Amino acid sequence: MLYLGCPLWANPHWRGSLYPQGTSSSDFLAHYATVFNSVEGNTSFYADPDSATLERWAATLPADFRLQLKLPSRFSHNSATTQADDILAWLKTLSVLGDKLGMLHLQLPASTGPHALPWLEQQLITLRPHYQLCVEVRHPAFFDKAAYEIRLNRLLQQYQCERVVLDSRALFSVPARSPALLDAQQKKPRLPVHAICLSAQPVIRFIGCDDASINQHYYQPWLRKVADWLQAGKTPYCYFHTPDNHGAPALCRQFVADLQPMVPGLQHPVLDLWPGEARQQLGLW
Repeated sequence: MLYLGCPLWANPHWRGSLYPQGTSSSDFLAHYATVFNSVEGNTSFYADPDSATLERWAATLPADFRLQLKLPSRFSHNSATTQADDILAWLKTLSVLGDKLGMLHLQLPASTGPHALPWLEQQLITLRPHYQLCVEVRHPAFFDKAAYEIRLNRLLQQYQCERVVLDSRALFSVPARSPALLDAQQKKPRLPVHAICLSAQPVIRFIGCDDASINQHYYQPWLRKVADWLQAGKTPYCYFHTPDNHGAPALCRQFVADLQPMVPGLQHPVLDLWPGEARQQLGLW
């Protein structure tokens, strides 16, 4: 199974392609879930979704959809004040999502380095019994291919957690000639790319630019890697970004179109007509 998605679903610029023209923002998720089977839930990093929102997601999403929600920044970026009881209370609010919450994403700041590994282990002890978990690190020491990285990877393997692979090479391969590109380059990390799979559910975050051919060049190595994972029975989670995310759905489609010849029998709704495209075709008749 390939779980594929964008970093959000609420993008009005997708009207006329992913969504029919005139689609209400309240209907974005329902249309999104007919094309994609996963999404990065970045909003939970900044604010807790209320119970009505969670219930709406649960009612809207199909049974085979998998959300990947980020832990709130108050847990991931304020390690001195993180309490297990607070995390467990937050997890309880998510129970309405059931199996549709496929994975939690613990994104750590660049300041969280090897000294914090005991703290990280405590978070894994708290979180892992409840949900699948992936961890994104940004401290340079965890990319040393030596003692620190080995310690981190062994810790994650011990608790059957995945390490997020973030690939931002395409984003930084071009000069920042637009406000959106400049903003993305200022906010996204520029780190070495280590193709790591520590569990049965590898996670890739590919941060592209606005040029489809450049993105295609930089994701080439991932085609073989994802194909190998699928053929080995693994379940990759692949998320694709562009600077303003206007082009994120098209980047997902381009990737799967290139992946399909390498994986016999691979089918994905992203290759079919999207709701907005289907409506356009009906208009021609």
